Amino acid sequence: RFTCKGKPVYHFLGTSTFSQYTVVSDVNLCKIDNDVNLERVCLLGCGFPTGYGAAINTAKVTPGSTCAVFGLGSVGLSALIGCKVAGASRIIAIDINSEKFTKAKALGATDCLNPRDQQKPIQEVILEMTNGGVDFAFDCVGGLEVVKAALNCTTVGWGSCTLIGVAMENKELIFTPMEILMGRTINGTLFGGWKSIDSIPKLVTDYKNKKFNLDALVTNTWPFD
Repeated sequence: RFTCKGKPVYHFLGTSTFSQYTVVSDVNLCKIDNDVNLERVCLLGCGFPTGYGAAINTAKVTPGSTCAVFGLGSVGLSALIGCKVAGASRIIAIDINSEKFTKAKALGATDCLNPRDQQKPIQEVILEMTNGGVDFAFDCVGGLEVVKAALNCTTVGWGSCTLIGVAMENKELIFTPMEILMGRTINGTLFGGWKSIDSIPKLVTDYKNKKFNLDALVTNTWPFD
């Protein structure tokens, strides 16, 4: 869609967010308040709404429930925030980088696990911790092993696993029928289930009203060059 000196300019998921100027159709635009911090609300372009909405809109996390969030990048931390806002009583954060646990706990995680520190598969650890599995699990990584772990750490009967991470390898996800027949469900979500033109202005208002903290998702600010 974009070229420079005759060569294609590649852009992740078609967004081209490094463009200083671009031309888009009117159905891709929405107006937001003039007085908001653009260095924060730019996170509403994907990362935050995707994770936050996965918990609020797609999984519909319920008050008092238990949740497991795999991957603590921008999307994972946003899913964690969504679980907290929805009233989850226990939120287990999982990442192979333990340095992320301090921020995860500040945002509402009750437990933090590094799979590399465990003596058994992480799903088995979570099943033991929760006496049977969590109500809601979120894959915010995309790797097939993580997807399987997220599914298998949910409780039988009503466990819900929501897939958010983009699996870059073109491989099939294989599971046994019994894993689903026992009452588990698998959800997929794109942009957290929001209707972008309608929802982005409302999310901006929620940010202004301090319903959630976007500042916590910013670790560094780098010059463009």
